[in-house]
Amino acid sequence: MEEPLEIAFHNVESSDALEAEIRGRFAKLEKLYDRLTSCRVSVEGLHKQHRTGNIYEVHIVMQVPGGELAATKPPQKVKERFQNPDIYTSVREAFENAERQLLAYKRQLAGEVKRHPQLIQGQVAETHPDEDYGYLLTAEGALLYFHRNSVIDDDFNAFQRGDVVHYVQGDGEAGPTAVKVWRGSEHDIDKMRG
Repeated sequence: MEEPLEIAFHNVESSDALEAEIRGRFAKLEKLYDRLTSCRVSVEGLHKQHRTGNIYEVHIVMQVPGGELAATKPPQKVKERFQNPDIYTSVREAFENAERQLLAYKRQLAGEVKRHPQLIQGQVAETHPDEDYGYLLTAEGALLYFHRNSVIDDDFNAFQRGDVVHYVQGDGEAGPTAVKVWRGSEHDIDKMRG
């Protein structure tokens, strides 16, 4: 199988340390987006300057399903941010740019296939106003935690056992939780039983 990472050096001496740095940063990109199919990294020394050293340009081209993403940090931008940038600074800046590109790509994909939260009905099983939480009885007969802050219109203190509610379920620290809760109408209970 072909290695997904290709590294090229132009007007720059390759070193084991530099290659290890690039491989480590590529591994982070793979963790960030596991559908990354390949990546080409090109490191180029543009010219020597006697007082400030070399200026390095790093290009990263990532193959993703449906296209490619290119990340480059112009060397003058690196020079503006850092007094004496070295090759590792340029590599880091380019990979940080690549991470931003991948995250934007992931957000774009998520927007295209965005799922709307499912509206679910339940009943208030119990509330603990002094401790700011309660439990809902789901249609499946399970108890679902909810916090005072998840109640729309600050209606928490008015909830009574058996009240019909609508809720949106999400993942909390300790498992499923109702992230939004609001009062339903009485005729909804028949639909729940139906």
